Amino acid sequence: MEEVGLGMVSFVRAAWIFATFPVAVACFPLPGLGWFRTALLGIAKRGKILQSKSKLTVPQRFFFHFYVVGVLWTTILLVSVWSYAMREHVYNVWLSVFLLVLMEIQVLRRFYESIYVFNYSPSARMHIFGYLVGIFFYALAPLSLCCNFAPQVFDFVSGRVHMSRPGFDNIWMFVTPFLMLPWYAWIGGVIFLWGWVHQLRCHQILGSLRDKSEKLEEYVIPYGDWFEYVSSPHYTAEIVIYGGLVVASGGADLSLWLLLAFVVANLVFAAIETQIWYRHKFDNYPRNRCIIFPFVY
Repeated sequence: MEEVGLGMVSFVRAAWIFATFPVAVACFPLPGLGWFRTALLGIAKRGKILQSKSKLTVPQRFFFHFYVVGVLWTTILLVSVWSYAMREHVYNVWLSVFLLVLMEIQVLRRFYESIYVFNYSPSARMHIFGYLVGIFFYALAPLSLCCNFAPQVFDFVSGRVHMSRPGFDNIWMFVTPFLMLPWYAWIGGVIFLWGWVHQLRCHQILGSLRDKSEKLEEYVIPYGDWFEYVSSPHYTAEIVIYGGLVVASGGADLSLWLLLAFVVANLVFAAIETQIWYRHKFDNYPRNRCIIFPFVY
C-alpha cells in the first residue's frame, strides 16, 4: 500500500512538472527558442486572441466541459475522502477534506459561470490541445489535494478494508472535525475566498461586456474591480485562489506547490498575450495597467 501511495504522489508531481516546464520556458525570451514560443502560442491562444482557421480547434464554449469534469471528479473525491475520514476516524485526512471543499466551491462557481455569465462569441475558438490541457487540469488538480491518501481511500470505497459505520447522531459530527483544523487552514481559506470573490466580480464584468457591444463579435475595454490595476485580473484571482490552497495545506506538500507553479506559468503566459492584444486593439487602452501582478508586472 505504501508503494502504491508513493507511486501516486510521484505520478502527480511528475505530471505537473512535465506540463509546467515548457510553458515556463516560453515565458522568457530566450535566444534560439523563438520558434518554440511561437508554436506554444499557437496552442495556447483562444477566444479573441486566436486568429486561426485550423481544423484543430473547438468552440470556446467547450470550456463548459472543464467544469463538468471538475464538478463530477471533485465531488467523487470529496465524498470518498470525507466518508473515509468519518468512518475510519482518520483525523489527519480532514485537511484534505477541507481543501476538497474549497475546490468544490471553486468548480461549482465556474460551472455556473460557464452557463449563466459568459456569452462566448460564435467565432471564439481554442486549440484542441489547449482543450485537452483544460481537461487534464481539472482531473489532476482535485487529485493533488488528496493524493497522499488516495490508495487508502480507494481500498476503503471498494470494500477492501473493514468499513466501520458509526451512527450519525447530529450535524456536529460533520462540523467538529473542521473546528480542529490548524490555524493556517483558516488563513488559507480566507485567502482563497478573497481571490474567489474577486474572480467572480471580474468574470461578471467580462460577461457584461457583451451587453455593452452591439454585436457579439465586438470587444470593449473592461473596467472595474481589479481591472483598474491589471489587464487579466481574473487570472490574478486564480493565482490567489490556488495560493490560498497552498497556504491552507500548510505548504508542506510539494504536489500543491507544483500545482500552483502550473497555474502561475500558464496564466502569466496567457496574460502577456492578452495585454499585447488589448494594446494593439485599443488606442485608448489604459497604459498604467500591469499585465497580471498589480504594480509589479
